[in-house]
Parts: sequence; C-alpha cells; structure tokens
Amino acid sequence: MATPWLEVDGSVMEGGGQVLRLSAALGCVQGASIKINKIRAGRSSPGLRPQHLSGLELVRDMCAGNLEGAVVGSTEITLTPRKIKCGNYIADTQTAGSVGLLLQVSLPCALFADGSSELCLKGGTNAEMAPQIDYTIKVFKPIAEKFGVHFDCDLRMRGYYPKGGGEVIVKINPVKELSPINMTERGNITKIYGRAFVAGVLPFKLAKDMSTAAVRTIRKEIKDLYINIQSLQEKDKACGNGNGIIIIAESSTGCIFAGSSLGKKGVYADKVGIEAAEMLLRNIRHNGCVDEFLQDQLIIFMALAKGTSRMRTGPITLHTQTAIHVAEQLTKAKFVIRKADDEHADTYIVECQGVGATNAHL
Repeated sequence: MATPWLEVDGSVMEGGGQVLRLSAALGCVQGASIKINKIRAGRSSPGLRPQHLSGLELVRDMCAGNLEGAVVGSTEITLTPRKIKCGNYIADTQTAGSVGLLLQVSLPCALFADGSSELCLKGGTNAEMAPQIDYTIKVFKPIAEKFGVHFDCDLRMRGYYPKGGGEVIVKINPVKELSPINMTERGNITKIYGRAFVAGVLPFKLAKDMSTAAVRTIRKEIKDLYINIQSLQEKDKACGNGNGIIIIAESSTGCIFAGSSLGKKGVYADKVGIEAAEMLLRNIRHNGCVDEFLQDQLIIFMALAKGTSRMRTGPITLHTQTAIHVAEQLTKAKFVIRKADDEHADTYIVECQGVGATNAHL
C-alpha cells in the first residue's frame, strides 16, 4: 500500500522551526510522508539552520526513513518514514542549537517505537529562543507524565552560546497509547524555587545578583511564601561561559510554571533576575494551569492522546495557534478554544478530541 502524502506550508503563522518539528514528528508517528515547503520563509536567514537539520536527521534515523532536500539553507524537504525503531541515537547540532528542541522533535517518535530508546543530544542546553534544559526537566517532564510519557534526562554537560558543547542523554520508554489530560484547576501557588548560575570565567557575584533581584521582584507581589533560589558556580559540567536564571512555581493541584532569562554582554545581572521574575509573575497572574511556553509543547500530545484533553491557559500564543493548525492539518484531532468562565479576562480552555494514536508494536 502506498504511503499517504501530506504537504505543509512551512511559512504558515509562526513560520519557524516549530512547524518543521511538529510536521516531521507527526509524519513519523503516523507513517505518512511529509513534504514541507517555504521553510522559515519569513526569517532573516530563511531555510534550514544546523539545529533544524540535526533534528530532521535524528527523526529520519529513528524511523529508518528517507530524507530529501536536507541541507543548511534548504526551504523544502520531504521525509518518508518507515517503522520507528528503538535503539541508541545521536544528534549533534555542532553549534549552540538547542538540545531541548532536538527532544521536541524526537520524543513523540520514540514513544511509538518498538522498545526503549536512548538519545544522545548535543548542542546548547541553555540557549536563547528555546526551552532551557532545566525547564524541560523541571516543568515539561512532570506535566508530560500526565499523558503517560516517561523519560529520564541525564545532563552530562551544559553548553552555552556560541560554542554549544552541551550533552544530554535521554532514555525514553514507549507507550501503547497516550492518556488525555485535564488541567483546568489552578489551585494556589505553594512553592517557588530556582537556580541562578554562572559558568566559565564569569564571577560568582553575578549569580547572587540575579537571585537577589529576582526574589526582591517576586516579594512585591507574593509576600507569604519562602522563595529558594540557589546561586551556583558551574565548573566541571559546563562548556563555555554563561549566566542565567530559572525560577519555578508549583501549585496545590500540580501545575508548574517558570520564568527564565539568560545573561548577555552589557546587561546587568540584576536586570536578568528581574526579567525572569516578571515572566514568572505574568504567567501566574492569568490563573491558567500552564505557562506561555508549555502551552504549545502540549498540543502534539493532546492531538495524539485517546480521548478529550483540556488545559486552562492564559492568552493563547502564536506558537500554540500554529501547533493547533499543524496538528489539525496532519491528524484528525479537533481543537476548540473558549473563554474560561471566571473573572480573569485573559483565561481560556483549550479542548482537544485526540486521535488515539496506538503503538502497533506493543
């Protein structure tokens, strides 16, 4: 029987690497050939970048597929998957390209393999415009477990812009099918904690300054909770120079939120701390159950799950709208977004009737 063909416009809506990652993963899971054109067409440097190429090659390897047009700068690729095979796989961006984004494209595929997989992902662990590895482990992982997704993340080496050099080993167990989630009750914030780090030649004082400024900012709004942000000097397990902070909040119902920021040349450390704190507060205020960065990451799992998933969110991001568009185009999943019935003006319920993808191997 001929493999079904699906065509995706890579410039649609958010129009970045996200369209590429979602399309490749969904094609792989469903055994459908995918043609993606106009890749990153609106970007200042259109087409595939090294980190996108690494992700596509990883998916190709995992499904013993055929990948055409996959070179840096290419604006059109086709991926023809075969069966997803368990095993040990390596993906190396050879830049500070995000290991978190490599996991985004490969995790859904590994879940529908014929056994457990081990992925060695190399690149940037704490990079701009991508989830920091700390976010993946502390926020994404526990929420993904609600779908029945189980993976372990061993952080061997941190890597920063511009060199990368980070390494994460991810062990993933396959699933028979994904369970739907119901995240509609926020509850109260019960815990706030985090880490402020410096690596390489940067002075430890920067970590302290980020942490102090972040705590001071949160205290203005949340007065009754102990805030534990550790200041850390990373020595052995870090490649290159970097500084940054991630602050996490947990609620009484198991919701997890985060705010983060990375240091840049010429930016005062306290400004980095304040930025992360304000991001966290913004994501707590709207009374949703997920933050603005988790929203879109859950869409593919909602689409593939068996049954109806619901998640309560703050303002719907363009990334989330794009993820829904791609998921509806490539699967039979149906999403509905409605305003939440409460006093918060910018709170929504995202509901999805998932397709109930099953793992034929299990």
